[in-house]
Amino acid sequence: MKNVAVIAGGDSAEYEVSIRSGNHVYEMLDGERFNKFLVVIRGLEWNVVEGEERYPVDRNDFSFARGGERVRFDFAYITVHGTPGENGLLQGYLDMARVPYGGCGVLCSALTFDKYTCNAYLRGHGVKVPDSLLLRRGVAYDRQEVVDTLGLPCFVKPNAEGSSFGIAKVKALDELEDAVARAMGYCPEVLVEEFIDGREFTCGVVKSGEMVALLPVAEVISKRELFDFQAKYDPACAEEIIPARVPEEFSDRLKRLSSAIYDLLRCEGIVRVDYRVRGDEIFMLEVNTTPGMTSNSFIPKMVTAMNGCLREILSAIIENKLRSFAPRG
Repeated sequence: MKNVAVIAGGDSAEYEVSIRSGNHVYEMLDGERFNKFLVVIRGLEWNVVEGEERYPVDRNDFSFARGGERVRFDFAYITVHGTPGENGLLQGYLDMARVPYGGCGVLCSALTFDKYTCNAYLRGHGVKVPDSLLLRRGVAYDRQEVVDTLGLPCFVKPNAEGSSFGIAKVKALDELEDAVARAMGYCPEVLVEEFIDGREFTCGVVKSGEMVALLPVAEVISKRELFDFQAKYDPACAEEIIPARVPEEFSDRLKRLSSAIYDLLRCEGIVRVDYRVRGDEIFMLEVNTTPGMTSNSFIPKMVTAMNGCLREILSAIIENKLRSFAPRG
């Protein structure tokens, strides 16, 4: 059987969520088809975790030693949210080590992680996105000009970081500076985005080999000002309706748009696309190439809602990629 590493952890504020995602994917992997291992990384600390035991990973060939035996990984499933798993760095390492992995490649990951650049790229292909401005640490900006351009309220968020931390809804001019400063605590570039007064939806897409699955659309009704970390992971703070109570025609429209965005960005594996909808206008907010995979995350819930099997989806992704990947020399 092939040795499959589920990689979790990372160096972002979403470390703990990534660990939960990794544990859930590890549990869902079919142990009768694969030898599965949980690899937890943080900085230069990479370890295979088996109960209380820790086995250092040799990054020269992505392997580890246990009981005198050298185990080399044949495949990696990335569940690292934020850097280095969502911005292309880990993907680049695995490409160089000639280890196939489940999910998007270097270019797609890097592009989608940079929200401003991704939005500009998709806008060029006719996808509607909110108007925005990019602010950089150490570069002065005019608060009034920002507000005159985007209006109030507006959203402030780190440009290249997960969407759970450092995000704020600014309702008054004098709130902008503090919100930008907080966001810059997570990233040297900050995205200031117009507020779209409408409903919030998200849609999952899975493509691998012959398998194409457009997952049920979910509507998010947050009881907080914004769908931040607490709203995402505290069930009391948001209502998630899966499938969304919307006309089938509208649901199909969101699914088709999500599939088109997936292809434009050359995504692979499991991806989730977030939207705000105002009347008949659909605004793409963000593309999540390493979406949450905890038991409380959207993707597992969407799969359940369509009477699908996450274990079979994961197996198909791994087996399809292994079949198409040249073996290591």
